Amino acid sequence: MDCLNKTESNYSITINFAYPFRLYQVYFDAPLCEGNRRERLFLDGDFSSSAELFVTTAVFAFLYSLLATVVYIFYQNKYRENNRGPVADFIVTMVFSFTWLVSASAWAKGLADLKEETDPEKVLQLISACRVRAKCSSVQEPLWSGLNISVVFGFFNFLLWAGNIWFARKETGWYQPGYHRYPARSASEKQSGRFTRHPYSQGSFEEPLSLEQPMGGFITQHAVLGQQSSYNQVGSCVTTGPITFAGQI
Repeated sequence: MDCLNKTESNYSITINFAYPFRLYQVYFDAPLCEGNRRERLFLDGDFSSSAELFVTTAVFAFLYSLLATVVYIFYQNKYRENNRGPVADFIVTMVFSFTWLVSASAWAKGLADLKEETDPEKVLQLISACRVRAKCSSVQEPLWSGLNISVVFGFFNFLLWAGNIWFARKETGWYQPGYHRYPARSASEKQSGRFTRHPYSQGSFEEPLSLEQPMGGFITQHAVLGQQSSYNQVGSCVTTGPITFAGQI
């Protein structure tokens, strides 16, 4: 602030604001350029809800990731017992994915509003002397790089947790029909459940089968189950056994 009376000027007015960004609690003193009189001014806006939601989501996600890592490494058997561990992990992963999307979106909107409320040109309009008798200008604007990176990492965490839903679902076994529904059969059960073949006996069938045909004018074919065929010198094949089918062409 450059007042007409240089002794009343103030060339360094610093406004500090930080998390949780309750700007209505942030104030600064500015000269009135009327003797040594000063006025106390407060900023406008409250962005604590979106900022705190974002930070809370990040903290709980970090703690759950640590807990899940310990369970995966040291308590794998209990984790898979009755399939309750994978199902709970799948549900929590979906909840965190949704929470990351909501919190990152809310914080991105809150950050945009925060930048607008702390714009130096808008802050200068709050100072009455700057509107009447003093020349005012901003020396340094706020640094937003850290907060911008937080928004990017917020959406990156959403993509990371959303992608992890697929792997958590695979752990439940729901993508395989019948997984965890039927117990695995033991070796003895598999052995007892095999089919057993029984050889044919002569008493199994009552009707004989015979297909005979001499060399004179037709073909003779014999098929017998369980018996060997014998061939004679005249070219006919005769087979005896429990099952004989006779056909003539």
